[in-house]
Amino acid sequence: MTEIVTSIQALRERLNSHRSRTQSIGFVPTMGSLHAGHMDLIRASKAACDITVASIFVNPMQFGPNEDFDAYPRTLDDDNAKLSAEGADYLFAPTVREMYPNGVNTQVDVPSLANILCGAARPGHFAGVATVVSKLFNIVQPDHAFFGRKDFQQLAVIRQMVQDLLMPLNIVGVPTGRADDGLALSSRNAYLTESERAVAPALFRCLTGARQRILDGATDFAAIQRDVTDALTGNGFRVDYVEVRCAHALSSAGLADRDLVILVAAYLGKARLIDNIELEKP
Repeated sequence: MTEIVTSIQALRERLNSHRSRTQSIGFVPTMGSLHAGHMDLIRASKAACDITVASIFVNPMQFGPNEDFDAYPRTLDDDNAKLSAEGADYLFAPTVREMYPNGVNTQVDVPSLANILCGAARPGHFAGVATVVSKLFNIVQPDHAFFGRKDFQQLAVIRQMVQDLLMPLNIVGVPTGRADDGLALSSRNAYLTESERAVAPALFRCLTGARQRILDGATDFAAIQRDVTDALTGNGFRVDYVEVRCAHALSSAGLADRDLVILVAAYLGKARLIDNIELEKP
């Protein structure tokens, strides 16, 4: 049974006892409403580490004024049952007061990566992510932390933050979990109506088609971006962006870049869906 811990002091005491026995600690930070993709992260942590800690914290800092903080699903009992079934050792579930006892006076920002793509559409979002993740890393002090590659920009921000702040831990990117029809698993998929859910896999189909075009030798990335945008719009999506980027720095892709990522964010009804696909040019 996964032990639920709500205070920073209590979690530190428990984890210090494991460190004293030289046990390695893996960490999976989440905002809850857990699905099969999160369980992939837990399994990756358990395979690599002696002790696995998951956290559930719906972080108010990373929600904009018109976003869904209040409506974001909170399903702690169900989430803990899933974590227990996978053998996670601890669930850290702090309150907002526990995480921000004096409000927000200090922020962590990675401006080179935080103000593009999703950051352009959601100002301040990645400062909220970087701030809370740095606090969680300070609390848990893991050896390894596991993040899904679906949130590709978030993973890049966290990697850069860890590198720049000289944090002594390893960031592990775990492949995107997908439904049988290709839709990337996400808590926000719950916002899709039945008819929208039937349309949603078009997002991944468009990405795989764009990937194949590049592997077949296409170099006009702007045209590929336009074509994907048009295809998604024709399927009822409201497209935020479609971008072909360098996978390492998320800079605009040039012809000399071999490691690429195609990223997309689009609304389908109330749900803002993001996805990406990586490729290495021949």
